[in-house]
Amino acid sequence: MDIKEKSKISNDQPLSGKRIIITRAQEQGSDFADQLSKYGARPIYFPTIKIIPMESYHELDQSIQKLASYHWIVFTSVNGVKYFLARLNETSKDIKTLEGLKIAAIGTKTAHALKKHGIKVDLVPREYRAEGILEEMKQEGVSKKKVLIPRAEYAREILPRELKKWGAEVDVVAVYRTIKPSLESNQSGKLLKTNKIDVITFTSPSTVNNFVEILGSKGLQKLLKGSLVASIGPITKEAAEKWKIRTHIMPAEYTINALVEAIVAFYERHKV
Repeated sequence: MDIKEKSKISNDQPLSGKRIIITRAQEQGSDFADQLSKYGARPIYFPTIKIIPMESYHELDQSIQKLASYHWIVFTSVNGVKYFLARLNETSKDIKTLEGLKIAAIGTKTAHALKKHGIKVDLVPREYRAEGILEEMKQEGVSKKKVLIPRAEYAREILPRELKKWGAEVDVVAVYRTIKPSLESNQSGKLLKTNKIDVITFTSPSTVNNFVEILGSKGLQKLLKGSLVASIGPITKEAAEKWKIRTHIMPAEYTINALVEAIVAFYERHKV
């Protein structure tokens, strides 16, 4: 896997010349990079996760066959939407199969991915994380309701756990996997040492943990010296803190757009 730097530079911008590492999956990083570039930044692709299909879709296929039995489907990410709908199509089903079901989406990007396919979204929480959707689903009433959650193979358990506590019947089905890309630790260390990185961005706990695994925890603080850390939200910030990585920038809204705006606001305030 290559580490790539987007060379587009714009002078007299709040992020002019700032080297900013993007640790999310490369196929998802282009929009993030474009937004940073508009403010004059020099985004560097350093993907710490790779998104791949499941080896088997047996469990998902079973859930697809009984979609009519569910009351809710909760999509927690754009990737969950992508892989779920792809499998729906591969099993000769279409979005009409979802008619009559309530659809919840965590985040506007996830909601947009659904709407793009003509799927009505019934609930988008004000707070873009599991805790936010739980609060609003509780108000809807979930006791004795059947809920399907298509998500990554490994994810936080708070959403299904709390729904079950409230009396819901929950099926959690893995629709994609995230793995750590192959990247030599010495290559990564050289990047941080020689490029004078200004900001390292983390968009999920996985990006944090894989970043540390790739670099190695030994000497991590020395490598990060002089770089700011921007975390997309409190869960990601907490993951960074476990490795004693301090978050300097965090948006109030947990989206890529808000993260970019928070980075810009930081530099405008500090005029660094």
